[in-house]
Amino acid sequence: MKHIKGLLLSFKYAFSGIWSCVKNERNMRIHLVCMIYMYSFLGLTDWFVLTRRDWALIFLANAAVVMGELINTAVESVVDLVTEEKKPLAKLAKDSAAGAVLVGAIFAVCVGIAVLGQKEAFVKLFEYFSTHTAAFIIFILSFAAACVFMFLGLPAKQKGSSEK
Repeated sequence: MKHIKGLLLSFKYAFSGIWSCVKNERNMRIHLVCMIYMYSFLGLTDWFVLTRRDWALIFLANAAVVMGELINTAVESVVDLVTEEKKPLAKLAKDSAAGAVLVGAIFAVCVGIAVLGQKEAFVKLFEYFSTHTAAFIIFILSFAAACVFMFLGLPAKQKGSSEK
């Protein structure tokens, strides 16, 4: 039973790290929103033709970006914990970690273009939104809300807001 409790705690800590990164890192929120829109279009429509291999490539590319962002956050946090001074090695560690995320993101976009660059699917998407005004308005409103989330984050909890 002790081993199961330890395993469950490790999952709790992992999810806590992911959630903390989403709350505190703008770039993680940008990656998350892009993935949500992509998976929504892929899952809710039949416009794109994907093989199991295509899905695997998309999943791996997305995982690489999210993993890179989590590792980048960890590296930046450790560097900040160790020193507040401007040191060349601290800068190198932070810049290299950020560069790793950038490389992952660039290649994820390349995978997306290679797998999802289907002209027919985009024609169907355009036709759908040009003939379903309400759906287009909902999309635009959701994108506005997503932009607020991406760039401003989640609203901070106000401590003692129930007290008068």
